[in-house]
Amino acid sequence: MKTSKFYSLLLASALCSTTALLAQDGWVNLFNGKNLDGWEEHSGKAKYTVTDGVLTGESVSGSGNSFLCTKQTFGNFELEAEFKCDALLNSGIQIRSEVFPEATNAVIAGKEYKFAADRIHGYQCEIDMDVKRGRMWTGGIFDEARRGWLFPAKGEDGKVFSEQGRKISKNGEWNKLRIVCDGPSIKTWLNGEPRADITDSLTPRGVIALQVHGVGKDTKKVGLQVQFRNLRIHELKSEK
Repeated sequence: MKTSKFYSLLLASALCSTTALLAQDGWVNLFNGKNLDGWEEHSGKAKYTVTDGVLTGESVSGSGNSFLCTKQTFGNFELEAEFKCDALLNSGIQIRSEVFPEATNAVIAGKEYKFAADRIHGYQCEIDMDVKRGRMWTGGIFDEARRGWLFPAKGEDGKVFSEQGRKISKNGEWNKLRIVCDGPSIKTWLNGEPRADITDSLTPRGVIALQVHGVGKDTKKVGLQVQFRNLRIHELKSEK
């Protein structure tokens, strides 16, 4: 009996130690797998639902780009997410992005930008899975509603980037994105392969958001889906 109690105590101690290690590894789930607590939609009216641990965004008619945003903001972090996306539906993950309740003007690099009320803007890690389009730029960085493409940069030939994307993308299957923001450095990986690498300090902190691209009134694109699961974040040291 004493021996049994002894081993029970050892097992309990081991379980407690394992739990402590898991709690101290720095990773936090952004999506609880059950509902949309901690998230809110901005800019558009796409349909977002949760089923069996998967968060699904679905395109609707007549809406602009839609974004399901974290209520919390993040600066320096490592982010991981798995996604599956219909080839005809462009999508992406916003990072360090902003949204204002009222229309706002801003001057960026000498150019004036106008942001409508509730319009998400900022860095986006692209999700682009349309082979027929000939531009497999998943993992590229697009400056949503601001400067446009940052990687591949404007004027660059994106064929090499697209070809790499075609080789490592898993159409119709789950893919994994990794994004690291550390000071002005922003880097991305797709299925373990490096993709984008830029240095840009325009927005040091902001929300994270899941995009469903607007499809206008194209009936062929209404009801297309992008799905996300296993979204987690590890915050790095505070910004300098």
